[in-house]
Amino acid sequence: MEPFDPLFAAARAAREKAHAPYSRFHVGAAVIDEAGRIHAGCNIENASYPEGWCAETSAISHMIMAGGRRIVAALVVAPRITGGRFCTPCGGCRQRLAEFSGPDTPVYVSDPEGAHAVFAMAALLPEGFSLEGSE
Repeated sequence: MEPFDPLFAAARAAREKAHAPYSRFHVGAAVIDEAGRIHAGCNIENASYPEGWCAETSAISHMIMAGGRRIVAALVVAPRITGGRFCTPCGGCRQRLAEFSGPDTPVYVSDPEGAHAVFAMAALLPEGFSLEGSE
């Protein structure tokens, strides 16, 4: 079964809870962990903008708090950006996702209506930092 549908439902619901009074750019994210559980999060801004946190960070935090340690698939839902492109994770979130996934982990990017694209983690973050080879 393709994980898009349950991830999209969770991320879209999380997006509705985003706290984005400064950018007004609401984002939701969801990840599936190694046990098949879905964890979702939204972006949360504060007055010390840009010191809030991204939706991916929130979803990963929920996964870790629930005992998950490995991302099997991830999805980010946000409005399309300049030129009608899908909104992909920022650089920091690409590294956060890579910390808990593998190079072939699918990362879906979707608009709120469900149109989407999918990338392998390695395509989003080639040559990312890792514990492997750091000795």
